[in-house]
This record gives sequence, C-alpha cells and structure tokens, in this order.
Amino acid sequence: MRMHGLLLVLLAMLPTMALGLLEGLYCGKDNCYDVLGVTRESSKSEIGKAYRQLARRYHPDLHRGAEAKAAAETQFKLVATAYEILRDEESRTDYDYMLDNPDAYYAHYYRYYRRRVAPKVDVRVVIVVVLTIVSVIQYYSGWQRYDSAIKYFATVPKYRNQALEIARDEIQEKIQKKGKNRMSKNDQRDELERIIRRVIEEKMDVKGGYAKPTLWDVLWVQLIICPYTILSFIVWHAQWFWRYTVMKQPYGREQKLYLIRRHLGMGQHQFEAQEDKLIEEYLHLKLWKRENFVTWKAEQDEEMKKKLAENPRYKAYRRYMKNHGPGRITFDD
Repeated sequence: MRMHGLLLVLLAMLPTMALGLLEGLYCGKDNCYDVLGVTRESSKSEIGKAYRQLARRYHPDLHRGAEAKAAAETQFKLVATAYEILRDEESRTDYDYMLDNPDAYYAHYYRYYRRRVAPKVDVRVVIVVVLTIVSVIQYYSGWQRYDSAIKYFATVPKYRNQALEIARDEIQEKIQKKGKNRMSKNDQRDELERIIRRVIEEKMDVKGGYAKPTLWDVLWVQLIICPYTILSFIVWHAQWFWRYTVMKQPYGREQKLYLIRRHLGMGQHQFEAQEDKLIEEYLHLKLWKRENFVTWKAEQDEEMKKKLAENPRYKAYRRYMKNHGPGRITFDD
C-alpha cells in the first residue's frame, strides 16, 4: 500500500516535471505562456495586449460576491506574475531555459533567485555615491580640524603675542580708520581676533592631522592617482636601493629624516607635527644610524623608568598590583 501511494504521487508529478514546471518558481505548476494565452513565439507587444485583456477580465473590483472576488484575485495575481516574467527579456530567457531543460533543477533555482535577490540599483552607482559622500565628509572634517587648530593657536600666549607683534601697524591703522565711525569695543575686539587669526594662518605652518586640507587628500582623488602613486612608490624605492645601498652615496637631509621617522615608527603626518627643535635634536644625535638610535632609545626608556619610579601615583599603582594582582575580584570588594 505504501509503495502504491508513492507511485501515485510520482505519477501525479510527472506531467509538470516533464514540462519543467516547479512549484515556487515563476508561475508554479502553470505555464506562463498558457496563463496569458500566448505562445513562445509571441512578441512583446502581443504579450502586453493579452495581459491587459486578462487584467480587465479578472480584476477583483469587477466581481461581486466573496467567492467570485477571491477566485478573480487569485487569477489576477497569476496573470500579473506571468506578465512580469515574460515582459522582461532576461527573465523570459531564464524561463524558456527551464522549459527546455526540465532536469536542471539546481540551475533553475539559481537563475530564479539570482534575479530576485539581485540589487535593483546598479552597484557601480552605489560605489560612486559612497565614494563621493566619504570624500566630501573627509574634506570638510579636515577643514574643521584645521579651524580648531588655528583657534587653539590664537589662544596660546606665545603665538598670539607673535601675531600681535607682526600685525601691530595694521591693527592700529584699522582701529584708527574705524574709530572715526565710532567703532564699538565689541567690534574692535572682533576685528582684532580676525587679524590675529589671519596672521596665524599665514605664518603658522600647521602639519600633521591638523594641516590645511587640499583636494589632493580626498579619497576620490587618491583613487584616481593611485596608479601614479604606486609607480612613484616603486621608482622611489628602486632609486633608494641604487643610490644608498649599491652606490653608497651619503644621505641628504630628507633621507636622514626618513630613516629617523622609520626608526621611530611614526607616520609622516605624525612626524611632521613634532616641533622643529626636537627634529633638529634627532639630526644632531644622528639617529638615522641604527646603532645611535638603539642607544638613544635605551636611554629614553631608562629615563622614563626613573621618572615613573619617582612618580607617587605610579608607586601606588605598583603596590596595588603587587598586593592584589591584575583583575583580582573578591566578595569583600
């Protein structure tokens, strides 16, 4: 009996399997061409005409009664599904492939769900939009960092006094000119701050992460000039190898600073943000030589240990770690 029931199920499935129709794909067990009353040779206009006629016939609003409306709605959805499949050339090609190759079950499922889950928007457009947004944010955030740096320098007495000294004549001249028009104290203060800021921007060479941004720094431009950057990188290292490894030429100032920065493990912006006095000290100590840098680093570490040993907070921290250990938790705590 059980074998007899299995045979009946297989016999019931044979017609649709032979036709290549699978439940859950396209029009299900119905043939999309038969649903619209067209053939595989029908043109796109003929398919559209058949759809419009059937859509008017099975539109739920044209039927009365719950059962009639429900049946019309089911048929209307089937007609709409068939039209959506056959009106698109790629979808119609996939459907015809299923009809012609009924045994390629996995290929049918792949083709069908590949189209359903594929993004509706072109990925290239998404990438362009994302890169543009990131570049704009990067550029304006750079200006914000630069503006905050200039504002900070304007509050530091050292740089503020230097700016006042440089622009003394200009400040006095503007105050005298506007004084004739009875310039208020607030206006005088605002004008003074504007002059100080302008002088600092002109004279102060802000480096590092707070440097004045340029369009060359944004992501879009960097991607465009990426081939040139890679080529320059290769050429630079090839020249370095030939000049200073093979030919043993003496290092210039830029080459010495590059070696010092590499020994310190700093990025270019981070290294350039240091004070000029400190960079000159590095050059004086000849830290571009590896042996000099190792000796200097050991001295710096030893000096740091002595400072920490004399620091009362560090002493308290060491006593705590010695008595309690790292991350020790008790119920008494």
